[in-house]
Amino acid sequence: MPFQLSPGVNVSEIDLTTVVPSVATSTGAIAGSFAWGPVGEVVTISDEVRLVDRFGKPNSTNYEYWYSAANFLAYSGNLKVVRAAGAATYTATANGTPNVIIKNDDHYEENYSSGANTYGQWASKYPGALGNSLTISMADSNTFATWSSTYKASFGSVAPGSSTYVTSNGGSNDEIHIVVTDALGKFSGTVGTVLETYAFVSKASDAKDDSGNSNYYKNVINNTSKYIRWMSHPTIGTNWGTAASNTSFVLMASNTTVTMTGGADGTITTANVVTSYDNFASAEAIDISLIVSGPADQTVAEHLTTLASTRKDCLVFLSPEKADVVDNAGSETTDIITYRDLLTSTSYAVMDSNWKYQYDKYNDVYRWIPCNGDTAGLCARTDQERDPWYSPGGLNRGVIKNVIKLAWQPNKASRDDLYNKGVNPVLSFAGEGTVLFGDKTMLSKPSSFDRINVRRLFIVLEKAIARAARYSMFEFNDQFTRAQFVNLVEPFLRDVQGRRGITDFRVVCDESNNTGQVIDKNEFVGDIYIKPARSINFIQLNFVAVRTGVSFNEVVGKF
Repeated sequence: MPFQLSPGVNVSEIDLTTVVPSVATSTGAIAGSFAWGPVGEVVTISDEVRLVDRFGKPNSTNYEYWYSAANFLAYSGNLKVVRAAGAATYTATANGTPNVIIKNDDHYEENYSSGANTYGQWASKYPGALGNSLTISMADSNTFATWSSTYKASFGSVAPGSSTYVTSNGGSNDEIHIVVTDALGKFSGTVGTVLETYAFVSKASDAKDDSGNSNYYKNVINNTSKYIRWMSHPTIGTNWGTAASNTSFVLMASNTTVTMTGGADGTITTANVVTSYDNFASAEAIDISLIVSGPADQTVAEHLTTLASTRKDCLVFLSPEKADVVDNAGSETTDIITYRDLLTSTSYAVMDSNWKYQYDKYNDVYRWIPCNGDTAGLCARTDQERDPWYSPGGLNRGVIKNVIKLAWQPNKASRDDLYNKGVNPVLSFAGEGTVLFGDKTMLSKPSSFDRINVRRLFIVLEKAIARAARYSMFEFNDQFTRAQFVNLVEPFLRDVQGRRGITDFRVVCDESNNTGQVIDKNEFVGDIYIKPARSINFIQLNFVAVRTGVSFNEVVGKF
């Protein structure tokens, strides 16, 4: 117990119940081109509905990225998305200077929230041409009577006036109604749809509603709108944004209805995509497991293999380039292998062999989409149905969803050549669906780590045990701490063994590897030996015809 200066009873608790924690294994990540949403910010998406809501619908320029994300979400409910933006990507504004980009909330707060700019009264919530579909209309007590009947109906035809808060502070004329409309129908699919309404919001900067929350129209819009941001007060609003005390707020002379313009999608380059994927570079800052590459060219693919190999806690999933397999009859195998040979050998990358043809319900067309979103999704589904150390390939767990047809059907000779290069064939079986028919990583040298299930097994073990080991930091390197570490790790490994992930293991943490020299250097060593379970890749079936009268005991085991 601690030293005491006078008699007394001191109570201490010592926690020896620490266990190896569970770690996430099904979290996906993708960066690329989208029509809407924040730029350069990691957003977690749980399903396709939320993908549409946050990043817009697919279009003719971004569908490969969009459906790669959506295809992963068909298997898992956890995808982190970063939107890339290229040169000439602009935010739509109203009555302001064009060619401005407001990337996300932080960018807005740092550069535009003060209103000291010439970018107009409103801006679209996010950059892109989609913002040009928005119209914003306002009315106060002086202009409500002449306001559009459609807008009036949205507020029960009740005019704004003076709020209770402002009136009690000696002010007046602060209330306004605001309507956000989908003028071009790009968001809702119907021209003129009312997207949002804001009733009885205030021109006063300190205004509060009945619940005590800010009712200042700038704050209400910025905190709740999915479509627009406040940029400045209208020209006539000379005292808008001041405190309520004894302020009679200037009334509008006429209805204020403005349409957004100047929004542009720009052109996404390889450099933009690479920069966006760098949001996932830090293993300490963001936890991911499965990186979806989408339509990656060689530069992006190589960057992602380096990123995953540096993090050492996730896999990147790649597909051939579109030209290698779509409308390339006869040269697919050669072109895929050429592309594969340009990439680094690593056990932290997985490559499939195909693109799939699927229906785009948002545009009523069919699209060619790389299969890497599905391959990553199969790993996520394997986690849910079994464990990360099970193979995601084959007819039990490797069936791919939403396939009209494949770009090509590799025969046995092609599959042999591809598999020898660490490329996993994707092919269709009549009556059984489209299947990931392999489970190799892109590690070239013969090793147990050239299999997806083994690499993922070690990612789980290393990540979980490393997190648990942090609680040994700054303790004494003595027999007690070493025994505590062994007793922490062994139950976890027995559990994995019981769930068929490993066949045997041994944990060594004693004087043999924590020598006096190690202790004097303030180090701690734990050696963990693992025998991973192996997936079956090759089956040999021998059918032996035996003459009548011959005993099976005479022939069994002779061939």
